[in-house]
Amino acid sequence: MVRRVIIDTDPGVDDAAAILLALASPELRVEALTAIYGNGAMAQCAANARRILAAAGRSDIPVYAGAAGPLLRRANAGWAGHIHGDDALGGAGDLVSLPSAELAGPQQSAAVEIARRALDAPGEITVLALGRMTNIALALRIAPEMAEALAGVVVMGGAARVPGNVSPVATANLYEDPEAAAILYDSGVPIVQVGLDVCDRCGLSDGQFARLGRCESAAVKLLVAASGFTRQAYRRLGRLTDGEAVRYNDVPAVAYAVDAGLFEAQRLAVSVDAGSDLTRGQTVVDWYGMTGRAANADVCLGVDAGRLTDMVVERLAGYDGPGK
Repeated sequence: MVRRVIIDTDPGVDDAAAILLALASPELRVEALTAIYGNGAMAQCAANARRILAAAGRSDIPVYAGAAGPLLRRANAGWAGHIHGDDALGGAGDLVSLPSAELAGPQQSAAVEIARRALDAPGEITVLALGRMTNIALALRIAPEMAEALAGVVVMGGAARVPGNVSPVATANLYEDPEAAAILYDSGVPIVQVGLDVCDRCGLSDGQFARLGRCESAAVKLLVAASGFTRQAYRRLGRLTDGEAVRYNDVPAVAYAVDAGLFEAQRLAVSVDAGSDLTRGQTVVDWYGMTGRAANADVCLGVDAGRLTDMVVERLAGYDGPGK
């Protein structure tokens, strides 16, 4: 069975890898990309999404413009330039030349489009949430019945048993708009949380990245070029282990949609803290049922990282356009 997916994304180098994995996986049918602020301003992320699709030969997939900032808070003005570069693609965005009109694209609302597609196909659409959850929260406010219509949301973010990456307890996608994340987690939508508990274990080895570096496809060349900036940033921050060439944190979320058997998950009650500066955006896991809250998320706690990264490299190295 092919899973129909919408990728809500803020490309972003790791988003680029995740999008290419989705396109290279016959288990998934990517029906739309919805852009969100995060690794760059929303307009930059939408343009990057179109660049990635063009490099992959999939400009037929629509990209919808989304929220430009959090529901209630000011957006982080610095975006994530220290990790992804000023263009959010590690300075490699210019490798894909598109007319300015095509880069801007149509400005339909991502939130409206997510809700429309979910309601038009009840039980069939899964959202892969690779960025802040603002678009999805807005869609749920526009059409609360979407909570029952969606097949599920795979969230890239959260930290259950490990530290966060932007605060001691929180990851960027939840920290930047905790209110939106709380709306999603409290909505009743089936949620899978693919957070740092597994993402931190799924870096590509030097040998695996070298294989990608030998690829001739335009899409993989774009990814490899974009990865240089991120690799240096991660090394500077001490986030890469010995022998680890690069880490694409969004990739495991797509890998879950491809093959959930790669992961060990536990059904748990998870709340998102939006009220405290110290624990803002924390995914608070009720391990022992102390709150009486019903379990609302499958939290990924283990992963077969070797099989996952081998699959990623094999699929990306073998992808050279639609049907390849």
